[in-house]
Amino acid sequence: MRGLPDGLPVRVWDGTGGPPDAETLAGVEFLVVPYGRRDAAVPVLASMPRLRVVQSLSAGVDDLVEHVPRGVALCNARGVHDTSTAELAVTLALASLRGIPDFVRAQGVQEWRGGFRPALADRTVLLVGYGSIATAIEDRIAPFECAFLRVARTARSSPRGRVHAIDELPELLPRADVVILTVPLTDRTRGLVDARFLASMPDRSLLVNVSRGAVVDTDALLAEVSAGRLHAALDVTDPEPLPAGHPLWNAPHTLISPHVGGNSSAFRPRALRLIRTQVLHHLAGEPLENVVLPREP
Repeated sequence: MRGLPDGLPVRVWDGTGGPPDAETLAGVEFLVVPYGRRDAAVPVLASMPRLRVVQSLSAGVDDLVEHVPRGVALCNARGVHDTSTAELAVTLALASLRGIPDFVRAQGVQEWRGGFRPALADRTVLLVGYGSIATAIEDRIAPFECAFLRVARTARSSPRGRVHAIDELPELLPRADVVILTVPLTDRTRGLVDARFLASMPDRSLLVNVSRGAVVDTDALLAEVSAGRLHAALDVTDPEPLPAGHPLWNAPHTLISPHVGGNSSAFRPRALRLIRTQVLHHLAGEPLENVVLPREP
């Protein structure tokens, strides 16, 4: 990483091979949680008496909040995963609508299977959770000649158009051909997509989840896709990882990717830019970006 002051003491730890030694931990002020190694990082937090900032490389930090010591700022990686996750959301939507999984299965047995498929063009896309990832998704879907409905925690206006409050979902869902979930996992969003939510979606509409698995009631979703009424494209599941033998694996009209929304070549340069910016802010005593949890001592 370039652009940091000369002489700044830095220790690189990828979360494997055991934690750094006690002397190193005692001097840490700024911790970047190793990506994908949250379980390795959590136990060392209590061994860092000088810790002031915990920087996650994930957009969602619901699994870190309760472990961050009082008086320490917790920052998420808002913006780092927008590009990569938006790409995957569009990929999942297109692949599901155009029947790509069926083509792959047919190729495996060398069969030429055609058929009529719905296009993304002319669909109404409902974005549930209108943050930076959702706006990146909208940027990429807009050229497909779609209409958009946008939902956030509270109603507001945006440069792209009206953003509805989450309480308006019952009125909006019947109008949506594709529903894309990008909400963080909170007490309010856990189980948000329940049987009632799904029943409000039109027949043969598509649910795309690139947020967190627990936002969706898995049993309720299984009932809808098994009946053939809804389609689903999921980068996240509940439980996760999805165990062998789980009925969701073989559910009809269901496409599953293994939580890889942010895991692409687009991640590293954006993550390094964020870390550099945050470290420089911390050293200068300036306000940090993406602060999720400031706690008073």
